[in-house]
Amino acid sequence: MEAIVVALGFTVLTVALLLWFLSHEHYLHGLFKMLASTGFIFLCIASGGIHSPYGWVILAGLFFSWWGDLFLISHSAAIFMLGLIAFFLAHVSYCAAFIVYGVGIPSAGIALAVLLVPGVFIMRWLHPHLGTMRVPVYAYVTVITIMTALAVSALTTRGGLLIPIGAILFYCSDIFVARDRFVAQGQINRYIGLPLYYGGQILLALTPLYTH
Repeated sequence: MEAIVVALGFTVLTVALLLWFLSHEHYLHGLFKMLASTGFIFLCIASGGIHSPYGWVILAGLFFSWWGDLFLISHSAAIFMLGLIAFFLAHVSYCAAFIVYGVGIPSAGIALAVLLVPGVFIMRWLHPHLGTMRVPVYAYVTVITIMTALAVSALTTRGGLLIPIGAILFYCSDIFVARDRFVAQGQINRYIGLPLYYGGQILLALTPLYTH
C-alpha cells in the first residue's frame, strides 16, 4: 500500500507541475508530462500489475500510452500519426484486458449501442476537418468506443467501478486532443484534456487491485 501511495502522489504531483509549466508555455512541460506518464506505469506495478494476466495487459496499455504521450509532444503530422498508432494499440490492449477480466456480450452490446450516439456526433463534428486523416481517426474512434463499452460491461459482469470511470475519462480526454489537432487549437484543450487523461490512466493503473 505504501508503494501505491508514493506512486500515486508522484503521478499527481508531476501532472500538477505539467499543468503549471504548460500555463507558462515552458519547455519543462514535456519533461513533466513524461514523468507523469512514467508515474502511472509504476502505479500499475505497485497495484499488482505484474501479478496477474489482467495486470500485464493493462500494463501493456499503459506502456503504449507512454509512447503515445512522447510522440504527441511534437507538433509534426508524421509524429502525431505515430502517437495515434501508439494509443490505438493502447486501446486494443485495454480491450484485451477487459475481456480477460470478464465481460458479457449482452451488456457490452447495450453499452456499445449507447456509445454509438456520441460516437456518431463526434465523427460528424470532426469529419470536415480531417482531410487525409479520416481513416486513421475513424479507426481510432471505433477502437476507443469498443474499449469503453467493454469497460462498462466489465463493471456489470464482475464489478470494479474504477474500470469504466477510467475508460470514460480517457474517452472524454481524447475529444479535447481531437479538438486541438483538428478543429480549434488552444491551451483550454490541454487544461481540460490532460487532467481527464491522467485521471483516467491513474484509475486504470489501479485496477489490478481487483484481481488480487
